[in-house]
Amino acid sequence: MIAVIDYGAGNLHSVKNALDYLGAESIITSSSDEILRSDKVILPGVGSFGDAMRSLKEKNLVESIKRAADGTKPFLGICLGLQLLFGSSEESPGVEGLGVFKGSVVKIPEHGLKIPHMGWNNILLAKESRILPDDKPYVYFVHSYYIKAEDRTDVSAYTEYGERLDVAVERGNVFATQFHPEKSGKAGLDILKRFLDLKE
Repeated sequence: MIAVIDYGAGNLHSVKNALDYLGAESIITSSSDEILRSDKVILPGVGSFGDAMRSLKEKNLVESIKRAADGTKPFLGICLGLQLLFGSSEESPGVEGLGVFKGSVVKIPEHGLKIPHMGWNNILLAKESRILPDDKPYVYFVHSYYIKAEDRTDVSAYTEYGERLDVAVERGNVFATQFHPEKSGKAGLDILKRFLDLKE
């Protein structure tokens, strides 16, 4: 069973629809017990860093998410779900993130380009990945902030948008992407299937 975490924000049903299409058994839930009992966990998200963290605290989900992302089972963060795994964000000064990965989230420099960064870009691997392909797939982004990981070995992929933007992390069984695999066509479905096929 795959738990898709519901904290009152996020593109939950597009993620659920993609999992259904791939034949995976999943449940949208805000229950800590269901999250911790599940075989795999997905933390999706859209919206602001501060609002999301506030909602996670109100629903008493912070500790259960940290436990779910301790590496004992496959865990995937998507979009804001990636950013929440870091310690802080310039979007919401003073708000503490989940701190699963060391580092922060910062505003994308404009460089004369449109912000938010919205649309299709290819990703390039920063290291060998268990779920990301190495054929530079085009995937779908919608974001104004990006991650700055303290441990560079955590970064699994990046894209070019005015400058290099790190857009995915991977450490053991914990994965997260800034792009939306559930909205990235066949390339995104292939990434989700690789995640679903992972053995603990």
